[in-house]
Amino acid sequence: MKKILLTFLSLAAMMTAGAAGRDIQLKEVVSGTFSARGFSGIHPMNDGEHFAKMSADRKMVLAYSFRNGEVTDTLFNVNTARNCDFKRIDNFSFSPDEARILIQTRTKPIYRRSFTAEHYLYSRKNNKLQPLSTNGPQQEPIFSPDGTMVAFARENNIFLVKLLFNSSESQVTTDGKYGEIINGIPDWVYEEEFATSRSFDFSADSKMLAYIRYDESKVMNYDMPMYIPSAGESNHEYDDYKRPYSYKYPVAGAQNSVVSVHTFDIKNQVTRKLNLPIDSTYYIPRIEFTQNPDFLAVITLNRHQNQMDIIQANPLSGICKRILREESPEYINETTYQELTFFKDHFVMQSERDGYNHLYLYTIGGNLVKQLTKGEYDVNGFIGWDEKKNLFYYSSNEGNPTQTAVYRLDAKNKKTRITQKEGTNSTTFSKGLKYFVNSYQNLTTPPVVTLNDNNGKELATILDNKELKEKLKGINMGQKEIFTFTNSDGVKLYGWMIKPADFDPAKKYPVIMHQYSGPYSQKVKDSWAIGQYGGGLFESYMASNGFIMVCVDGRGTAGRGTKFGKCTYMSLGVYESKDQVEAAKYLGSLPYVDKNNIAIWGWSFGGYNTLMAMSEGTPVFKAGVAIAAPTDWRFYDTVYTERYMRTPKENKEGYDKGSAILNVDKLHGNLLLIHGTADDNVHFRNMVRYIHALTQAGKQFRTAIYPDSNHSIYFGSNTRSQMFEMITKFFFENLKN
Repeated sequence: MKKILLTFLSLAAMMTAGAAGRDIQLKEVVSGTFSARGFSGIHPMNDGEHFAKMSADRKMVLAYSFRNGEVTDTLFNVNTARNCDFKRIDNFSFSPDEARILIQTRTKPIYRRSFTAEHYLYSRKNNKLQPLSTNGPQQEPIFSPDGTMVAFARENNIFLVKLLFNSSESQVTTDGKYGEIINGIPDWVYEEEFATSRSFDFSADSKMLAYIRYDESKVMNYDMPMYIPSAGESNHEYDDYKRPYSYKYPVAGAQNSVVSVHTFDIKNQVTRKLNLPIDSTYYIPRIEFTQNPDFLAVITLNRHQNQMDIIQANPLSGICKRILREESPEYINETTYQELTFFKDHFVMQSERDGYNHLYLYTIGGNLVKQLTKGEYDVNGFIGWDEKKNLFYYSSNEGNPTQTAVYRLDAKNKKTRITQKEGTNSTTFSKGLKYFVNSYQNLTTPPVVTLNDNNGKELATILDNKELKEKLKGINMGQKEIFTFTNSDGVKLYGWMIKPADFDPAKKYPVIMHQYSGPYSQKVKDSWAIGQYGGGLFESYMASNGFIMVCVDGRGTAGRGTKFGKCTYMSLGVYESKDQVEAAKYLGSLPYVDKNNIAIWGWSFGGYNTLMAMSEGTPVFKAGVAIAAPTDWRFYDTVYTERYMRTPKENKEGYDKGSAILNVDKLHGNLLLIHGTADDNVHFRNMVRYIHALTQAGKQFRTAIYPDSNHSIYFGSNTRSQMFEMITKFFFENLKN
C-alpha cells in the first residue's frame, strides 16, 4: 500500500485544558435544542429593492428591504385579511404584477416533493381572500404570465381558473385516473429522481398551456400494508386488519410510464399532442415555455440517460426541432437539464463535457457562443446574467472542493470573487441582480445571513445565530477538523473528524464512521451543516462519550470532476466500499485510534455502503448500523439505478458485485438493521430479503422495524428519539471496552 498522507486543516481551536462546560445530551440533539436558525423562503420582488418572506409564526407575509433588512410592509396577515378562516400559512406566491398573492395552507404531503393544499387568492388592494377552488385541495397552482388565470392539478387532471370571469373553474383534461393516467403532475419515479413536482406551464402570451401526460397503466404496482390507524380512525370497523396502500413503482429494467407532451389552446379549447422525435422508452424530465410563446422547450433523455436533447416545439403547429444534443460516455448529470436557464435570445446550460461542471452560453437556436467558465473545479450553480452589462454570476468550489464562493464574470472573462469569507456561501439575488442575501457558514460558524450589494459589500446582518453561539458556550462541543489522505490507488480523499472536547493524544479512542457515499453526493464540506443533525451535534454527543467521529467522501461523490465522480459507473458499491475500508485502515494507523474498535453507519445509500463495506472482505469494522438500506439494485427504481448501472440484463456482473445480498457471506462485524415498513423509496422488502440471506448464511444480527414510517423514519412523536437511543446504545455495547 502506498504511503498514506495526512493533511490536517484544523478549523477549531485545540483546547489546552480539559472540557470546561457540560456535555450535550442526546435528547437535546434530537429535539432541536441547539439547531441553527436559517433564513429561507425568500421571494425577490419586482422592484429589485425588496423581498418577501413569511413571518416566523407563519401568520404574515412581510416585505423586507434588500438595503438594510428592515420590514417595510405587511403584505398579508391572517388576523386582518377579510374572509380568512385559517390561522397559519404554509407558503405563498405572487401574481406577475404582485397585486395578488396565492396563499397555501392546510398542506398534506404525498411523497418527497408532492402535496395537496388549499389555496386562496388574496387581493392586496381589497384585503380580501377567496378560495382558488371549492371543489377540493389543489396541487402546484401557477399564475399565467398576464396574471388573469391560475392553472392547477387535482386528482390527476389539470384545471384552469379565469380570474376575469368571476374565477370560473374549467377542466383542461378529463382522462386522469389513479394508477393509470396522470396529467401535469409527475409520477413517483419522475418526482423522486428528476426532482420535479409540476409538469405544466403557460406560454409567454398566456394563450397556451403545455403539459406532460404520464401513462403509468403498465407500470408494476408496489403494495405496502399500513398498520397504524390514522387520526380519527381508531374505531374504524377494519382496524383489526392491515390497510393496503398500492402505487406504481418501476424497478430497474421494468416498464416505465409512457410520456407525451400536449398543448391546450385556452381560447379555442383545442388539445394537441406534440410529435416528438422520441420513442416510448424516452424520458421527458422537463418542459418549459421560453420568452417566445412559439418556443416550448422540451428536454428529453434516452433510457440510458447518456443522451440529452433540447427540442424546440411549436405549441400550435406541433412542429418539433432538435436544437442541441448533449452526450456522455457514462451519463448526463442531472444539473445539465435541471439548471437550464432561458433568456430572450440565449440560454445558459451546465455541462461536464470537459471533465468538470461548467457554464456554457448558447443562442436560443442552439448555437454555442462560448464556454463561460473553465478550470479544474466544479460550478455549483448558475445564479444569473445581467444582459445589459453582460455580467454572469455563479457559485463554484474553485480552490477547495469543500468550500463554495460566489463569482462574477464579465464580457472579457475577468473573474471577480464577490464572497470573501472561506467556507460555504449560498445566495438569493434580487431581481436585476443589484443585491443578494448571503448565508455564510463554516465548520465552526453557524449560519450568518447578510445583505450585500453585487460587489459583495455587506450592507447589513439580518441573522447571526448569536443565541445559539451563547448556548453552545456552556457545551463541550467536539474538536472539528477537515483532513485528507491518499488511498492505495493514489486518490486523495477528504474527510472531517470530530474529537472529544478533552481529547488526549496519548489515549486510544474507538472510531465511528458516518457516510452517505452515493453518486454525486457530498458530506465533507466546510460547513456548519455537517453530521446527522447539523453542527456536528450528534457527533459531539458521541465524542463526549469517548468516541472519535469521522466522515469520508470516497470516489463517486461530488465536487471533484467526472474522473472522480463517474468512476463508479456500472459498478456501484465497489469503489465506495473500498474507500471506506481504506479510510478505516488509515484511521487505525493513527496513534490515538483503537484500530480494533472502528464502526461504520449510514442511511439510504449510506446504509447500503455500510453493508458493502462490512462485506468488502477486509475485517476492519467491528460494528455497523444500516438504516433504510437498498440491498440489491434490482429492487430499486429505473431512473436512478439505470443511470449508474444500466439494466440488470445489460450489466448482470455489476449488479451481482454490487448486491449486499449476494455478498452476505463475507459480512464481518455486529450489525443493526433499521427500516420503516412504509418506505416508498427503498422498499421494506430490501431489509426482508437481506434478513433471509443473513439467516441462510448463519450470520447473527439485530433489527428495528418502524411501522408505517417512510424513508425518513419520523412517523410517531417519539420515533426519532427512541431510534437514536438504540443506535447509540448499540455502539456503546459493541465498541467501548
